[in-house]
Amino acid sequence: MSRWALKRLLLLGLCALLALLFAGLGVWQVERLQWKLDLIARIDARLAAVPTPAPGRAEWDRLAARDAEYRRVFAVGRFDHGRETLVDALTERGPGFWVVTPLRTETSTILVNRGFIPPGRKSPERRSAGQASGTVRITGLLRLTEPGGRILRPNQVAADRWYSRDVAAIAGKRGVRDALPYFIDADATDNPGGLPLGGLTVVHFRNAHLVYALTWFGLAALSLFGLALVWKTAHKQG
Repeated sequence: MSRWALKRLLLLGLCALLALLFAGLGVWQVERLQWKLDLIARIDARLAAVPTPAPGRAEWDRLAARDAEYRRVFAVGRFDHGRETLVDALTERGPGFWVVTPLRTETSTILVNRGFIPPGRKSPERRSAGQASGTVRITGLLRLTEPGGRILRPNQVAADRWYSRDVAAIAGKRGVRDALPYFIDADATDNPGGLPLGGLTVVHFRNAHLVYALTWFGLAALSLFGLALVWKTAHKQG
């Protein structure tokens, strides 16, 4: 076999391999697109649903995480303001903190992200109206724990600096032994004094799978075009 014939064979094989690879990636992105559309439909249905009681320990153990997150739930109890935790936040209102406070119910404790406060209101004394005691009913979205922190900004438990709502770590730091393994993002119901400011949960799922699929299928088509071109050239040269 001549050197040119060997090169043609290798080019044909490479083009065919690339076409199969790119087509396979395109099919995978179509499957991901269907998964993402199904996810968005399920989450939208949960966001529009009537709030249900926040799951207790036994019910939570029977739930799959994918079936629980972003449920609208409510819980009744008393806030333990002395064990609140401030978690770094960047919101549409600018930088500040989430106020995460244990809510003690009749059977357990749920960490509640009560909402946003600006940096100048970190001290509870500067938002004392919102620290009132007594039984409250909290409505919001069930959220899964956010372990570890953020990229390049891990939680510093010893220093009490928090960049994510890590339920187990926060509960351990605050000595809350009966905390359920999720938290609630409180809704926009006004707190006395206006702070914390709830209802700032951003529910958005980026969906670029169709673009990715078209890109991969386009590359597969180019590979097939290259395959045809090499084949045609080889045929002409005998």
